[in-house]
Amino acid sequence: MPAPATTSPPASSRAAAVAAPAISVLMAVYNGHQYLSAAIDSILAQTFADFEFIVIDDGSTDGSTDVLADYAHRDPRIRLIVQPNAGLTKSLNRGIAEARGRYLARMDSDDIAMPTRFVRQLEFMESHPDHVMVGSQVLLIDPDGDPVCDKAQTQYGHDAIETALLEKGWPLIHPAVMIRTQTLREMGGYNEAYRTNQDHDLFLRLCQRGKVENLRDVLLHYRQHFSSVVFTTGIKQSDVLIAIVRDAWKQRGKTMPSELEAPTGSTYEPTAQYQEWFWKALRAGHRKTARKYAWRMIRQQPLRLASWKLLGHLSLKR
Repeated sequence: MPAPATTSPPASSRAAAVAAPAISVLMAVYNGHQYLSAAIDSILAQTFADFEFIVIDDGSTDGSTDVLADYAHRDPRIRLIVQPNAGLTKSLNRGIAEARGRYLARMDSDDIAMPTRFVRQLEFMESHPDHVMVGSQVLLIDPDGDPVCDKAQTQYGHDAIETALLEKGWPLIHPAVMIRTQTLREMGGYNEAYRTNQDHDLFLRLCQRGKVENLRDVLLHYRQHFSSVVFTTGIKQSDVLIAIVRDAWKQRGKTMPSELEAPTGSTYEPTAQYQEWFWKALRAGHRKTARKYAWRMIRQQPLRLASWKLLGHLSLKR
């Protein structure tokens, strides 16, 4: 029998004694021990401190719960909720129900927020009342935390972001967004019919509620690693994404173009991913990261001339 859920006092009972914060930070954790401390530390180090940090431990079995309990004991801004595994979508909706802040900032347990993230996004939202969500530029980092490149597909401006979403693009980074909490509640939060791509569906619906934008500042280091959802469920997500986008076109009174019916998911093979990280890091000027992946390619395929040629590209790219 699963252990009963435990939680800090609900928002309704705390509100009378404690003033509501400006921001509710929401992070769901499932077996995120490896990168968890770095993610939490980056939130607690924000230059804007008027926030509560709602952390949903979704049935972790890798020691994450103990790490989270220790942090919650040391910092009263952390509101830890421990529950049997329910999945990301339901966990996020539970966090929305608990949130007391005017704004809800998403965060993932394997990423790193820059110290000025909250102050920059809050300033934007306060000065743009017609906007319901703001994201930011992000720096892609590898499993070791080394820089790869800024995210190439980031879009700026409401129309460009909505168009990219409708074309199955990736213009927003889920753990980098800040959303008006009231708007989230009015639209029912995340659609629990979707266990993956729930963010894409939410973003498309938010575009119909108000304007959305991305700040050009790098406000999050977005970690790429082989145990992340993007890498483990790439193919499975494709059909879900197509269904979400098809419904979004329908909601706008249009028919989705036939070319968008093509699957977009893929499997991730380490050697191919190393090569991709090599080229992205090299083009972005992160030569140390590129060199690391050149040598990893050589170690994995020492008899392949193409692997050794990567070192040649490093010497030529100055």
